[in-house]
Amino acid sequence: MAWLFDVELTSFERKRYRNLSHAPNKAMNLNSYLALIGGRYRERRSDGAVELCPVPAGEEGLDFVDADYVLTLDADSLLDPDYAARLVHWLESPDNERIAVAQTPYSAIPGASRVIERIAGATTDIQYLIHQGFTRHGATFWVGANAVLRKRALEDIATTVTDPETGASHRRFIQDRTVIEDTESSVDLVRRGWQLFNYPARLSFSATPPDFGALVIQRRRWANGGLLIMPKLLAMLTRPPFRRRSSEAFMRIHYLTSIAAVNAGLVLLFLFPFTDWLANEWLPLTAVAYFCLYAHDLRLAGYRRLDLLRVYALNLMLIPVNLGGVFRSLQQAVTKRTATFGRTPKVKNRTAAPAIYVLAPYALTAYLCSAAGFDLSEDHAFRALAGGINACLLLYALSTFVGWRDSAADIARKPRSRFSAA
Repeated sequence: MAWLFDVELTSFERKRYRNLSHAPNKAMNLNSYLALIGGRYRERRSDGAVELCPVPAGEEGLDFVDADYVLTLDADSLLDPDYAARLVHWLESPDNERIAVAQTPYSAIPGASRVIERIAGATTDIQYLIHQGFTRHGATFWVGANAVLRKRALEDIATTVTDPETGASHRRFIQDRTVIEDTESSVDLVRRGWQLFNYPARLSFSATPPDFGALVIQRRRWANGGLLIMPKLLAMLTRPPFRRRSSEAFMRIHYLTSIAAVNAGLVLLFLFPFTDWLANEWLPLTAVAYFCLYAHDLRLAGYRRLDLLRVYALNLMLIPVNLGGVFRSLQQAVTKRTATFGRTPKVKNRTAAPAIYVLAPYALTAYLCSAAGFDLSEDHAFRALAGGINACLLLYALSTFVGWRDSAADIARKPRSRFSAA
């Protein structure tokens, strides 16, 4: 027992040092440490600030031990005890020299007590299966909650950037242009001939936001950045010698554009006045195969097939959130200002949601109800039924995932405190 708990822990805070990057994003946390690995440094005070300076060979200093592999881990992630051993063993296999990233996309921690936490976790567990399919077609993306990275591959894509405020130069291994730094770095690695791999076992688990306010921050961040990376991906897919297989190209493009396309498509489907020829009883059949497969995968992941309705209700309520993230991507494309990295809150009490993301589902529900009434008066029974079902599911989502009292509190909250814990 003493041996198990006899562990030395060290910490590193990059913003303590003037000559390291102070950029407010997760990528520069990783980049700052990666740049120091394999070196020896000493703290030095200059003009009232602390700098971390290299130490000549033979002199004492703070060692940053070199390594062939680096394991990245989010603060709320839990790993199987064999995680590193299994992934490094796989990376060391003779046929895997060109694998840059090995990972197991995290699963939700089981046993959630709140409905929203369990259903949002179901969407995460479905993503685990989707990413296994990406690996099957050579289209793996690095998902940054946890992964084992080959340091040699990171060195291959490293660049040097200059801090515009301090003038100091920093090495950048992982892109910080967007808030989904792992996704853009995946494209950089593939462009240099490296591959990525999803290990076929659930070896990592991570906490799911326990309330709607925290979920808004997480999912809006996930939706922000894909469109910004698309030009780089398309350039890679179309430029020799990097012409990719059609299945890989399709899945990589799908991964970057699906959030924008699906959510914008649902809004158009609700708002656009389709003719009888387009909006008839055959239209829902186009989604039957998708829903059947989704229900089957929910069952494989340990959920009930009826949870499909709850997942669909949650996704309806998250339409404005996802579009908010997409809008931020477009805003960055126009203004050239990098979006702020919004960390998912880890607080004991409820996180308040911005009023716009609570009001929007209410507005959509009211519109669907009024449209259903109008369609019924015009003898369009099928369209009235479809609108009524979606309105009922949105009401269920608002009452179950937010709550009437909490949603009223979020709407009435002053703008400056909407993201604070309530």
